[in-house]
Amino acid sequence: MLLFNNFKIYLNDKAGLTDDELRQLPYIPASKRFKKGQSLIGEGQVCKDIFFVEKGLIRQFTIDEQGKEHIIHFAPESWIVSDRSSSYFNQAGEYFVDAIEDSEVIVMDEKFINAASEISKTYRENNHRALHNHVRNLQKRINLLLSATAEKRYLEFLKVYPNLSLRVPQWMIASYLGITPESLSRVRRALAKKSFK
Repeated sequence: MLLFNNFKIYLNDKAGLTDDELRQLPYIPASKRFKKGQSLIGEGQVCKDIFFVEKGLIRQFTIDEQGKEHIIHFAPESWIVSDRSSSYFNQAGEYFVDAIEDSEVIVMDEKFINAASEISKTYRENNHRALHNHVRNLQKRINLLLSATAEKRYLEFLKVYPNLSLRVPQWMIASYLGITPESLSRVRRALAKKSFK
């Protein structure tokens, strides 16, 4: 059974599936390639899948009534992205998901998740824990957006996404932080001055 490298590491190390359990799976999800700027999910679509990023970089975002983008989530290699509320409640989604770079994505559907959960108790427990961890991180992010300074938000971004600052345009980082690109430039200058003192 041929598995993509990052996806196999994820299934073994993060999801807890042994090689023997992997061989019991009825199938391995297919991969899809997306060009930079290409959409994985459009607003209003019902999201049926969970996307594992084997290679590249994906973002999840909304667009407000004034046409301004608000980035919710970045997903580099070995990260997962999905519109969970859309898939769980089978409702039209409120988010866009597209590729920031040319990307290769493993597309997991509910059938695969259920099969893996039946084969492995460890997978089932880890999947449950991952969902709660996702909720915890979203709550932390909401708190930062509501109460933290722009500098603290930027430092947290660097902690969560340590290798992304050179791969993502500055305006996208600003959008994720909920500040203007000009404010981000000021934050970066202030931090640079502090590091030279």
